[in-house]
Amino acid sequence: MYKSLEKKYIKIGILGGTFDPPHKGHLYISKVAIKKLKLNKLIWIVTKKNPLKRKPYLNLKTRINLAKKITFKEKKISVKHYENKIKSATTYKLLNYIKKKNTKMFFLIGADNLTKFHKWYNWKKIPRLAKIVVFPRKNYNIKSIATKKLDKKDLIYIRSKKINISSSLIRKFW
Repeated sequence: MYKSLEKKYIKIGILGGTFDPPHKGHLYISKVAIKKLKLNKLIWIVTKKNPLKRKPYLNLKTRINLAKKITFKEKKISVKHYENKIKSATTYKLLNYIKKKNTKMFFLIGADNLTKFHKWYNWKKIPRLAKIVVFPRKNYNIKSIATKKLDKKDLIYIRSKKINISSSLIRKFW
């Protein structure tokens, strides 16, 4: 019997953001990604602040605790914070830090983030580290500057229902 010549990869999904607050929409796209991409694990990476947005409403510790609470039943989802460890808040540096041999990484974003993706630090180099996985968002088109400049093979579009919830919508009712 011949052993398979196919390399075994650990498939890791990354969902980064301020999670201000984390909600069932984050959990929904995480579960869809795990299933459709056959991920071994998915990491929610909570950031101190999104450089393209205003200061978060909730403090970092509270957001991390809420993210852990909402994901505690999900065996394949973990919650992490890396900015202090890697001394950076950029996606590129984060993915570079996490990337290991025999891993395939998938970076999950909503179509709303795709519209601003070209403003991210080293955005053209991010696909060298991870496939960009785009989820639909209500009232957002997937056409953007980034989609015109990136190679089509670097982007994966996930068909799923559009969850009409966002952290900013939740904050309006607080």
